[in-house]
Parts: sequence; C-alpha cells; structure tokens
Amino acid sequence: MGAKILIAEDDADIRGVLRLYLESEGFQVIEAENGDRALDLAREKAPDMAILDVMMPGLDGYALTRALRAISDLPILILSARSRDEDKILGLNLGADDYIAKPFNPVEIVARVKAQLRRAQRDAAAALTAGGLTLDPAALEVTRDGHVIPLTPMEYKILATLMRAPGRIFTKLQLYESAAGSYFEGDDNTMMVHISKLREKIEEDPRNPRRIVTVRGLGYKFEAR
Repeated sequence: MGAKILIAEDDADIRGVLRLYLESEGFQVIEAENGDRALDLAREKAPDMAILDVMMPGLDGYALTRALRAISDLPILILSARSRDEDKILGLNLGADDYIAKPFNPVEIVARVKAQLRRAQRDAAAALTAGGLTLDPAALEVTRDGHVIPLTPMEYKILATLMRAPGRIFTKLQLYESAAGSYFEGDDNTMMVHISKLREKIEEDPRNPRRIVTVRGLGYKFEAR
C-alpha cells in the first residue's frame, strides 16, 4: 500500500477531489472535517503526511500544525484561501513544510506530496551528527567517538527527537507524545527518569549536562556545540 495521507478540510467537495487524485496515484487517504478530528486521527492512524486547510471548525490549520509538530515530524502541506506572504510565513514558521493558496491545481498537490515524501524518506535515512554524537536511523544506533551507546527504544526516540531540532525547546508532554504516541497523568516523572538515564549514558558529566539541557519551567533542548 502507498503512503497514508491525512486530509483535514471542512469542504467535502475539496476533500473528494483530493482523495480522487491521491488514490489514483496509489496513496491511502484519511479524511477529517475539522481540526480536532484530524488530530485524533493523526494519533490513531499515524499518517505519513498531512494536508491541512487553514479555516476549519475547532482547531484551525495553524493550531493543528502546532499540535501535530508536538507529536510528529510528518510533512505538512497547508492549503489556504489566504495568499498573503504574511500568512504563508506564519504557516511555515509554525512547522509546515509547504503552503499552497486556493484555488489550486490537484495535479500540483499530488506532485508536492510526492516531493515532500521523498524528502522525508531521505531525511529519515540520513545519519545525524551533533554534540559529538552520531544517530543512525537505519541502524537505530547512537555512537560517541565510534563507540555504540546502548539505549532503550524509548531513550533512542527521545534523543532522536531532540537531535533532529537542536536548540528547540521541547516540553515533557511533547517529548513523551513524540516518543510514545500518547500521554497519561504521571508521565512527567517518567520522562524525568528517561532524561536522567540518557544523561548518564551520553554526558561526560551527567550532573552538569552540556548536550541535553534543562530550560527551567519549559522543558529540554539539545545543544549541538
């Protein structure tokens, strides 16, 4: 089966056109008529890419982009009747990968979907090097000075999330949802334990970490220096 595409759009006709063109290219399509339903489907179905309308009931496209970025790095394409540069810049700054103004050519949408998925595949396969660490997604390994650091699957996912966005601050909730897919009351303490264990494995001095840094009152970030 082809890649799974989430379409969040309150106009049923537009959803139908997009579904027709995407399915004709072998993609699987998941539809949501509003932002809240789209976020639920993203957590439940784990789509490979999302196409989001800006003006929707509940969460609008911008709020949905922000919410999706907290749990996933899937490619996001925003569709909007707003064509001003300011609107496009806002969408991209919130984490969208592409932005197309309405009316649009569905053939162009399909082409852009293919391009974003190719780029995502390349990024997923590429090794990351930062802060003296190398993360190899193909081997699911992290090395320091050529030596493999034994990590649990949860530790690997947390570190991968941080390393893919050096300098970005992640809350405990964002890290937990990115690594585990869901969050439950009490997971704050569990995340603190995971971070502590990670520091013991990757830091020269876990008591004074220089890679995974605590931002008081906000969360954690990865320092690449």
